[in-house]
Amino acid sequence: MDREYMAFDVVIVGAGPAGLAAACQLAQLNQKANKKGQDISICVVEKGAEVGAHIISGALFETRALDELFPEWSTMGAPLTTPVTDDKFIYLTNQHNHLTVPHFLTPQPMLNTDKNHVISLANLCRWLAQQAEMLGVEIFPGFAAASINYDAAGAVTGINTSDMGRDKNGAPKVNFEAGIELKAKYTIFAEGSRGNLGKQLLDKYQLEAGKQPQHYALGLKEIWEVPTDNTQSNAGNVIHAAGWPLNESNTTGGGFLYHLDGNQIAVGLIVDLNYSNPYLSPFDEFQRLKKHPAFSKHLKSGLRISYGARAISKGGLSSLPKQQFPGGLLVGCDAGTLNVAKIKGSHTAMKSGMLAADAIFEQLRCGNAQTEPDYDLLFQASWLYQELQESRNFGAELHKFGSLLGGVLATFEHNVWASIFERKTPWTIIDQQADHECLKDIAQCQPISYPKPDGILSFDKPSSVYLSGTQHEENQPCHLVLTDNNIPIHTHLPRYDEPSQRYCPAGVYEIITVDDKPKLHINAANCVHCKTCDIKDPSQNITWHPPEGGGGPNYQNM
Repeated sequence: MDREYMAFDVVIVGAGPAGLAAACQLAQLNQKANKKGQDISICVVEKGAEVGAHIISGALFETRALDELFPEWSTMGAPLTTPVTDDKFIYLTNQHNHLTVPHFLTPQPMLNTDKNHVISLANLCRWLAQQAEMLGVEIFPGFAAASINYDAAGAVTGINTSDMGRDKNGAPKVNFEAGIELKAKYTIFAEGSRGNLGKQLLDKYQLEAGKQPQHYALGLKEIWEVPTDNTQSNAGNVIHAAGWPLNESNTTGGGFLYHLDGNQIAVGLIVDLNYSNPYLSPFDEFQRLKKHPAFSKHLKSGLRISYGARAISKGGLSSLPKQQFPGGLLVGCDAGTLNVAKIKGSHTAMKSGMLAADAIFEQLRCGNAQTEPDYDLLFQASWLYQELQESRNFGAELHKFGSLLGGVLATFEHNVWASIFERKTPWTIIDQQADHECLKDIAQCQPISYPKPDGILSFDKPSSVYLSGTQHEENQPCHLVLTDNNIPIHTHLPRYDEPSQRYCPAGVYEIITVDDKPKLHINAANCVHCKTCDIKDPSQNITWHPPEGGGGPNYQNM
């Protein structure tokens, strides 16, 4: 297809913390090297209708990378106004009771002090986008990166944005517009966890060779508005929880509850996607969690105003692929730089983007294009590498030994070994079983009976998706593509009772009856772009593709 094209020195895919930090760092480096003004052209494409529309995180934010990128952020209007003032870790023993874990028994990386802030990551990304634009970066929201372009030698030369105006069968409608080719000397891929193009790059360049499989979790989150007397003195209070309800199914993960300013509370549940019971529904586990007295007392008399969900890459250093390749780099959660021990990935994503900018700027300064940026040396010399190295065992310990024993091992490693020997442990724990391989047959599992939502603390999926602001053009090709349409009914239904009905947090997949036969129906318009189906499908039969740009959730303060 003949396409219009635009040429830039650097194209960045994704306006999340990694992509925007890379853009800002590149622009700053250019200004320092060339005081006459901008001579490196930088473009950021973002599939959300606006920057921040698809951004969701807890979020507790560590400022280390931001301190380096914008040292004066506190006087520049950065949306970091709620430092952590109280930090608790609790273990929910059952649906009624809990134990408060003292700090000396909590793994050191999980502790939060006033160096961390409770934030909206979506709003931080909006602020970063403003800084980038003031530095001369061009940002194009509403454009999804659909495919990668290569030269004859196999180097990345840029991307194509998705076509607009195709019908369900792929035929052009009257408003059809072909996607634009964005040519680049270097391309940075910062799509977030389980990026569609990132998957292709991992395969093409064998970037995961010698690494354990990437591991994932599904994070679900709501924002509640509560009466003033419930929260006016609690802004900055932080609670993390493990145990019930996930321990009933031997599933690892945990809950969180953060008091924001403005009489709001962020509450959520993280469910590791290596769970084994196909009857488990992460969404319904979250609804149960909110009814525990340790959570419900904070939400009483409140109003739920937002909902969202997103997959999290949590394999850590042992799963981190090679990030550089001819013509580009894979950064942030697209690569998997989250520090699972800290339950934080924004500062690490930002730092990886900044290191990518450093590596690419050096190539451009030398007059190069489509070469392999020397990112790895910068990475291994950085605090980012040191941080991921120190926490490399945390996720595997929980996966292999469960929350209790795994938590004890993590506490020993970070609180005892590190303090006595003042160095990292000499052992590395590996988890080689991919998350999609972990489901057991239904014959080996007990069904889980979830209570009906009460409309007060617990809710259904349709009303939740409504609060996410999700919208898609209905008459467009389905962006959730099955490799084999027979697998869900002939293989998954008898073995796993078709688990997509439950692992999807947005009600996209359902089994319906047509002519007295079961059929998998895909409600693609409900999709919140969490990517869980692409990860957890036991046959790896579902591939998530970006729909038309601008579609999907519309998160405001998530």
